[in-house]
Amino acid sequence: MTGPIYLSLVIHNHQPVGQFGHVTEHSTHVSYLPFIEALERFPGVNVAMHFSGALIDWLRQHNREVLERLQALVARRQVEMLSGGYYEPVLAALPDDDKIGQIEKLNAELEATLGGKASGLWLAERVWEQHLALIIAQTGLRYTILDDAHFEAAGFDRDKDLFGYYVTEEQGHTLAVFASSSHLRHAIPNQPVETVLEWLRERAILPEGAPPPLALMADTGEKFGAWAGSYEHCWGDGKYIDDLFTALEMNREWLKTITPGAFLSRFSPLGRAYLPSGSYTEMGVWSLGAEASFQLAELRRKLDRERRPETGRFLRGGTWRHFMVKYDEINHLHKRMLIVSSKIRAMRRGRRRDRALELLWAAQGNDPYWHGLYGGVYLFNLRVAHYANLLAAEDMVESEGPLFCLEARDFDCDGHKEVLFFGYPLNAIWTPGVGGAMTELDYRPAQYNLYNVVTRRKEGYHNLLVRAASEGNIITPQSGEPEYASSRAVKVKEQGLERRLIYDWHRRASFLDHFLGPTTTLDEFFHARYAEQGDFVNQPYTLIDSRTEESGVEVVLQRDGHVWIGEIHWPLRVTKTFIFRRGEPSFQVRYAVQQSADRPVDVRFGVETVVGLQGGQDLRCCSLRINQSGERLNLGALREFESVARYSADSNLENLTLHADLSRPAFLWQFPLETITQSEAGFERGYQGTVFLHVWNLRLRPDDVWEVTLTHTVQQTATRP
Repeated sequence: MTGPIYLSLVIHNHQPVGQFGHVTEHSTHVSYLPFIEALERFPGVNVAMHFSGALIDWLRQHNREVLERLQALVARRQVEMLSGGYYEPVLAALPDDDKIGQIEKLNAELEATLGGKASGLWLAERVWEQHLALIIAQTGLRYTILDDAHFEAAGFDRDKDLFGYYVTEEQGHTLAVFASSSHLRHAIPNQPVETVLEWLRERAILPEGAPPPLALMADTGEKFGAWAGSYEHCWGDGKYIDDLFTALEMNREWLKTITPGAFLSRFSPLGRAYLPSGSYTEMGVWSLGAEASFQLAELRRKLDRERRPETGRFLRGGTWRHFMVKYDEINHLHKRMLIVSSKIRAMRRGRRRDRALELLWAAQGNDPYWHGLYGGVYLFNLRVAHYANLLAAEDMVESEGPLFCLEARDFDCDGHKEVLFFGYPLNAIWTPGVGGAMTELDYRPAQYNLYNVVTRRKEGYHNLLVRAASEGNIITPQSGEPEYASSRAVKVKEQGLERRLIYDWHRRASFLDHFLGPTTTLDEFFHARYAEQGDFVNQPYTLIDSRTEESGVEVVLQRDGHVWIGEIHWPLRVTKTFIFRRGEPSFQVRYAVQQSADRPVDVRFGVETVVGLQGGQDLRCCSLRINQSGERLNLGALREFESVARYSADSNLENLTLHADLSRPAFLWQFPLETITQSEAGFERGYQGTVFLHVWNLRLRPDDVWEVTLTHTVQQTATRP
């Protein structure tokens, strides 16, 4: 029999911690406010909305009008607010106490600020794992929303089984789960309103004895105004949302808008459901390795062209947690977060602990912990903000007296021990098993990780750029939109990006040890196309000694490796000793290089270091100085210097300077880490840090020991343009 069908529209609005203010301001005026104004004009349209706590905080400070008008819509029960993790974390990746704490914080915020008690939860990036049912239920919430892809992976039919909600459970704690229609998510606002209504009309069929059908669409609010070209379509001459809301009010006899919480209260479930771990379809593609990601995306496109959705439904791809395998930097940030969380849990309850938790939770926002069509881990400003909050939280833990400790443990959960030093004003982390590198250096007074860089990796979508360039299917801002564009055409923000695709064969970090061929050039090293003559860069070092004394700490790492000279495999030992003095903003690294063959050996020895200063590509923000020269140079350049005994990199944004002093002058090579990423606006280049290579030409006689000392000092002042 034909009966009414219910439609639930769920709009999710979020801006990450560390977002540029002008971006949030723009989204507010082209997306958040227009949608609220539309709801005021159409009081018969009921929707659910989610505003992350980070966005609410920004609106409270910069645009209270949005909150006040939203409060009025909640008061007249036209809008139902969804809760979630306050700072929009991937809940599955957090300790359980932090999961519950973040949800309860947003529950309380919604009730206090908007006057509405939430009954449902917005699950960030729809990353679902079954254990979350218990956590969500324990916070008093009754439902969450997943994609229909989650249900299809469990065997449900999206065209028949998903017009309602199901009940799942964990340890007997039940939770309702709604399925968001991927068809509606792509149709609104891209298909004509009448086409959307026709699709709904065809599904307004009520099986005897069953609850009425519910079609639910949950999607990001920024697509209604903030995405490229969407404002004119949704609110300008296109007036899509006005047309949609008008149609909904005119067809209310058979098409009724309802919020998920209201539907849950009125109607019974369709049955039980246990769903596999996963996220939305695109996330499953993005989390795979580069080649597998490209292959799966191409296969999905092929099946779409052939109209074979019955096959595509089983192509799920990877899981969100694989991002911590794919990107060392994400795993590092995540494990650093877990350390701070465990420290805070050991604190006595009180205001100081509460403040530390606030800072920790702000560092748990999902945005820099993955990468897809959007910047994610490649967004420098978000990484900077997360490290700043983690270090500020750590300061709260240690505010009664900073810790000074050195420990060896499997920090990154790879089966090998790392070395962690927590002191003041510096923290440091080493990976003996991978080149004996230093992967983190925190200057705590500024709450800044100076080694916050990203390695240049191949991404699956790079294949699209290379293919389009070879076929002449590149669209630039200068060329404009052609009348006819191939389906394989790609947009780029600047010409020649395909020639800037460079892939590192090791993680970029500090105090990695290279042995270069005699003819290796800076350009070859920059492009990672050179002959490495030693087996030191990404190979294991032995932790010879680590000691804590009253004056400071000392870490000694050593590797007995080899260098290739012609056809001969020469044994070589590299020892590096790191010395941190208590209370000093500097440390020393003493290198000793020794060979035990029976004749002299000529080698080119290089020590690699990195610095991650946000805005390093802009001379107005950051600069490099060589020796005693007063000239400010660009950190984003490719350069070679001779006889360098001292140099510095500084940031006006952070008011920081990193000085490097060498006991032996060296050739200094400098180049930027630049990644090529894809966004809705096209492929673009992004600065991720600067690499320095200190090069010495050595003649090592039998059993001789060649030594050099590098001293790094952090100063909380910077030069000005």
